[in-house]
Amino acid sequence: QRLLSLAGHVPCGLICHPDKEHILYPLGCTVVIQELDSKKQTFLHGHTNNVSCIVVSRNGVYVASGQVTFMGFKADIILWDFQRKELLARLSLHKGKIEGLAFSPNSLYLMSLGGQDDGSVVVWHVGKREAVCGSPASARRAGTVTIVGCSNCRDEIFVTAGNGTIRVWELDLANRKICPTDCQTGQLRRVITCVKMADDDNYFYVGTSSGDVLKVNTNNKLMTDYGPQKEKFSSGVTALLLLKTGDLIVGTGGGIVALCKGSNYKVMKKIQVQGAVTSLACRGQGHQFFVGTNECQIYRINYTAFKEELITACHKEAVHDIVFPLGTSDLFATCSENDIRVWHTPENRELLRIVIPNMTCHAIEFMRDGKSIISAWNDGKIRAFMPETGRLMYMINHAHSLGVTAIAATSDCKQIISGGGEGQVRVWEIGERTHKLGEVLKEHTSAVSCIKIKKDDRECVTASLDGTCIIWDIVRFVRKQMILANTLFKCVCYHPEEYQIITSGTDRRIGYWEVFDGSAIREVEGSVSGSINGMDVTSDGAYFVTGGDDHLVKLWDYKEGAVTHVGVGHSGNITRLKICPGNKYIVSVSADGAILLWKYP
Repeated sequence: QRLLSLAGHVPCGLICHPDKEHILYPLGCTVVIQELDSKKQTFLHGHTNNVSCIVVSRNGVYVASGQVTFMGFKADIILWDFQRKELLARLSLHKGKIEGLAFSPNSLYLMSLGGQDDGSVVVWHVGKREAVCGSPASARRAGTVTIVGCSNCRDEIFVTAGNGTIRVWELDLANRKICPTDCQTGQLRRVITCVKMADDDNYFYVGTSSGDVLKVNTNNKLMTDYGPQKEKFSSGVTALLLLKTGDLIVGTGGGIVALCKGSNYKVMKKIQVQGAVTSLACRGQGHQFFVGTNECQIYRINYTAFKEELITACHKEAVHDIVFPLGTSDLFATCSENDIRVWHTPENRELLRIVIPNMTCHAIEFMRDGKSIISAWNDGKIRAFMPETGRLMYMINHAHSLGVTAIAATSDCKQIISGGGEGQVRVWEIGERTHKLGEVLKEHTSAVSCIKIKKDDRECVTASLDGTCIIWDIVRFVRKQMILANTLFKCVCYHPEEYQIITSGTDRRIGYWEVFDGSAIREVEGSVSGSINGMDVTSDGAYFVTGGDDHLVKLWDYKEGAVTHVGVGHSGNITRLKICPGNKYIVSVSADGAILLWKYP
């Protein structure tokens, strides 16, 4: 199992392991550990909801991650063993959300900070796996605290910061107490977004949402200086890295990564990345570092050249569809808000990105001849692109009144069949340079969710959210059969021998139907919770896969109607999934922007 994604909105979510060989990042409710050279990924499963923060101990032995949960419930912190990749302990005291985590320098203690509804800071003993003590994180009059950071030399000292508050805490282990001291910033009022401690612990830097950096003395708790005084960083400082030379690397909300002089905060070098910087992670002594952004991109930057190199990219919004071209498993395309992307399967990398800003692509299809990618958009247009360059070939305007929701093409590449949000099914004649409307089939009363065409191009089936599936004759353009069920149909598939179809939708049942007269053959319970949104049948018709709102990928025996394998890994609702030609992989996409590749069992 592999995936192409990163939860980019998690602050400081991307971490470089001290062994310099691995990076860690959260994705939904899993923590991903990726080897840098081989790109091999391992997953830590255990959280019941989205991971909100993640941290690695300085000796590299432990990983700790915190999660979000529903209001009033306890949010877990999980302590993992990095080498064995297994769960060591669940630490639960905080409610609602874990805002921040930090290990003390010798990995004796773990400091955790609860979210806004919890508002407390707790010190845990790592060896005993129990809480030492806790305290409210900020004074009554101060704002909320969002950041916790550890010292670099002493296990007993740590820092918390947030909206108008910076505090240095000292742990008194004998009395099981933590004592805070507020740091004075003079006239400045700032919202703190990140904290970095100096190697010798004498001072620490904090980044602010106003776009400047404050330097605070750890011993007398006074702010010594701040900068840049004149040209502040736009959209605020969101991440900091302190180098051995005393210089700073600053990441900003405007996507700028800048190298600043430690003495006067003057910018010496800077580069622009896509999206706001949410994480900066150092590799080794700082000769190389990684940048994570909220556009779900991970960059590698060499310190000497100061040039960025994109190593991972992915969708940041829900992915709506996935398709393979005819007969190859090396490529596939996915579509989402704003864009269509083409991926190279063996190397897990993005080959092409076609961007149409502020539009949502609902469905895509590779033409059989491989000369174009056709796509259905929510502005009611059908757009066709070149698969190599992404250049727009042609566009059908006003194809449907409430957006195009489903699309399919015949195998001779002369017709496109599209479905719309208003329920119409339209057949388009595609010529060398022309495209015109051939026929309109008005039967469905709600959005068309899926269209499949028979191999001989004489018949197609459309599934709709109005609770009907209709089998159409697309030579004479008449309805052959209609299937009714008390459900919103989300997906439909022909069995490869084309005498049966299988359907599924919000009633969680998988229905087998006769194509000849539309009669029900049988129904099986497809999922315990949540609708089924995607299905695909293998080319020999022996097995099929389903995925839906229960976040599970299930492989079924077609004849038996029984589940043979289950894949756990998604943390969002699965929207579509496909078995690749040649049955090497199953690729599933979900509403949280993740794309997962599974080995076909």
